[in-house]
Amino acid sequence: MQRKWILSILLLALLILCALWAASATPAKAVKQAVNSVINDTIPTDENAKDTKEETGMSDRVVKTDAEWQKILTPEQYRVLRRKGTEPAFTGRYHDYKEKGVYRCAGCRNALFGSETKFDSGTGWPSFWAPLSQKSIRTATDQGFFMTRTEVLCARCDGHLGHVFEDGPPPTKLRYCINSVALDFEPGNVK
Repeated sequence: MQRKWILSILLLALLILCALWAASATPAKAVKQAVNSVINDTIPTDENAKDTKEETGMSDRVVKTDAEWQKILTPEQYRVLRRKGTEPAFTGRYHDYKEKGVYRCAGCRNALFGSETKFDSGTGWPSFWAPLSQKSIRTATDQGFFMTRTEVLCARCDGHLGHVFEDGPPPTKLRYCINSVALDFEPGNVK
């Protein structure tokens, strides 16, 4: 009798998880499509000469072994950038940072976001409404923690930066929610 009860509970839990997964798959696909649409419509491209290697920090891809990443990153940077971790909300260095400049990938120094697109989302992580260039980042589907989200990665080294959501301010209505530990800040004017 007890075995049947346990099996029934496990089956019910499995059905609930399947329903949650199915329900969350569609929004993530919509977010990824929205991100790609906004990137294509509002972020500089090579055609209009605003997306040079000098301005975006992009150059050849960075590929390192796990051991090499562990040598150059702090343990927390490694956990977030290479193992797709998340820092606790309101603990990161840049969540309330207001200086002018460029936010770069802590793993490879790729220019990712400018201070002019940073805004206070109230979430406890640095939030931006657009990257510096459509070539600075890439997105991927993340199906961890029983939900589907759109992951944001550095296009140069594939470091995990955070996630993007469709609840940001105009003009993109996107919120790139980024871990502070995945970023380095370079003060100065954003080109």
